[in-house]
Amino acid sequence: MGFKKTSDTIAISFSVNEAAPNTFVQDEIALQLDVLNNEIFVVLGVDLDLANPDAVAGTDTSTQASVCSTTQTAVRGLGLTNCIASARDSIRAGGFVDGGVGFERTAQSTIPAMVDYIALIATNNFFVQLQGTGNLAAKDVLGRVWGYRARADASTYAALVQSEVLSA
Repeated sequence: MGFKKTSDTIAISFSVNEAAPNTFVQDEIALQLDVLNNEIFVVLGVDLDLANPDAVAGTDTSTQASVCSTTQTAVRGLGLTNCIASARDSIRAGGFVDGGVGFERTAQSTIPAMVDYIALIATNNFFVQLQGTGNLAAKDVLGRVWGYRARADASTYAALVQSEVLSA
């Protein structure tokens, strides 16, 4: 793949909040890439810190979030090509008279040593999705994306943009 690193590692932090309990929300995070010079963002790692779901007796609750390179209409999982990271915290309380049992599912949040990068973003932004289910209060996700800027050759840049946009 033809790209050359043009910056040190950058950490981009974000916070996304539900407007009301159990509603889908998506925020766009601008990368301010120099698209005229074929600049891309090479993602090294992602950390998602979800608000805990509410413990409601007899009710399953969850908080889930994802980071995708394209806009989405729901929280996505890693089965989607454009999904860079996802996380889910849930409490299974159906049939319980107390708060139930908590479960957590996250993609590896540390930078894996055996890969050069986990994603390439060729468009000027990425998107963070969030939604709670069965909660009494609105939830949030705090996160950080680590990566660096790089300049791609023309054919690589064109292929990345086309792939990202067409698979949206």
